[in-house]
Amino acid sequence: MSDASGSSGAPAEPAFAGGLLPAVAQDVETGEILMLAWMNEESWRETLASGRACYYSRSRQRLWRKGEESGHVQEVAEIRLDCDRDTILLKVRQIGGAACHLGYRSCFFRQADEGRLEIVEKRIFDPDQVYVGKK
Repeated sequence: MSDASGSSGAPAEPAFAGGLLPAVAQDVETGEILMLAWMNEESWRETLASGRACYYSRSRQRLWRKGEESGHVQEVAEIRLDCDRDTILLKVRQIGGAACHLGYRSCFFRQADEGRLEIVEKRIFDPDQVYVGKK
């Protein structure tokens, strides 16, 4: 229960319990959802210390500093936790124009329409040009 100031008395950290939590990146100015990634305690702490989004890559099994290869970093403007503290919302300034490794501003560039997926966003960069020799 909150007190009159809005403080719930809950710890100011996510409830990691030794695992990964979903982290949603949202453009701080437009409200657009840019991507969904995962964070562990180490990536959380690095994000807090650096002011830039750092996630945990499940495929690489290591920290993923957003933009470390592409230069398309996310500067964190605000962090929110959901009511159970098991989902993280990062309100970010997307530097470089694209959050998606496929070259789109948002990872949500496909729209389901009558059983088909259609690309409804414009590609900002060609990933073959940005990730040369990094695959």
